Amino acid sequence: MRKLSLLLASLLFAAPAMAAVHITVESDGSMAAVKYATDGERVRAFALDITVNKGKIVGISDFIRGESTAQKPGYGIFPGNFGRYITVDATTGEVASWDPNGYTPVADPCDPGALGGLGTNGITVEMGALYYPTGDDSPNAPPTSGLLFKLTLSEAATVTIALNEARGGVVLTNPDVPATVDLAQATNVAVGGDVAAADLLPPSHPDYAEWVAVGKPACWAYPRQCRGDADGLKEGSAKAGYHYVGLQDMGIFAKAYQVLEPPFGPGIAAIENGICADFARDVEGSAKTGFYRVGATDLNVLAASWFIKEAPDGPGVPGDCGGNLVP
Repeated sequence: MRKLSLLLASLLFAAPAMAAVHITVESDGSMAAVKYATDGERVRAFALDITVNKGKIVGISDFIRGESTAQKPGYGIFPGNFGRYITVDATTGEVASWDPNGYTPVADPCDPGALGGLGTNGITVEMGALYYPTGDDSPNAPPTSGLLFKLTLSEAATVTIALNEARGGVVLTNPDVPATVDLAQATNVAVGGDVAAADLLPPSHPDYAEWVAVGKPACWAYPRQCRGDADGLKEGSAKAGYHYVGLQDMGIFAKAYQVLEPPFGPGIAAIENGICADFARDVEGSAKTGFYRVGATDLNVLAASWFIKEAPDGPGVPGDCGGNLVP
């Protein structure tokens, strides 16, 4: 990690190259899987603009964070967000954590040349790879083909990818190699959408039937939702440590607590994101007094994970709830 600053600088300022790279979009149910393959060249970084012809891009998932390793190869360095979220020890060069809230490949819409971001019809994605040893034959280098990430759409749409040349386009480890970028299979690709109808949880999941019954809320696909993480986001700071279950989740829980279903009350659907606080994914109450989705069992789940810090400051909350959606 001692050479992290120099390597990051080379990633940020390397000259863009027209690479022997094929970028494709594949419909994966309601999600768009963005993949790459090369003719043998190694790619150092991608800067891509992704747009949909209708609806919005509401989530990104299935990307890695941090250095590429033999066990977890890929593009986990996000240049546009590195300085905002990653803390590097000035003495050792070590990174405190690769998992702070907000550290994703989606460029901030305020960055020069970046699109509107999640919740709009277009995002800019920046992804690079750092690994040691640094040669193309390194066992830790990303493979010459693979999945970059998946996108969740708000509705069925066609997805188109273009190079963001202003932010680097495609950068090879050897920028002197002449080649072309093939986007033919990443242009106007039809992807079935509607988050409410998406199989963000697999049919084999034990809560699948309940998830369908309550309208397939996207938040149930957050990796730690069933453990008290209602919003899918981290809280805290690099100095104090990060945690997934805290005051923001308590705020959502408090608004949804014991909201009775009809005919006794407005129902959980009347509370914005209220179903996200149904951590136990069950119903409480009785036919006599009324039923509600958020109650004592959910409070117990919240309490069990309350302020548990993520590594290296604590054991962390397991991300084993069955989904992998990143809000």
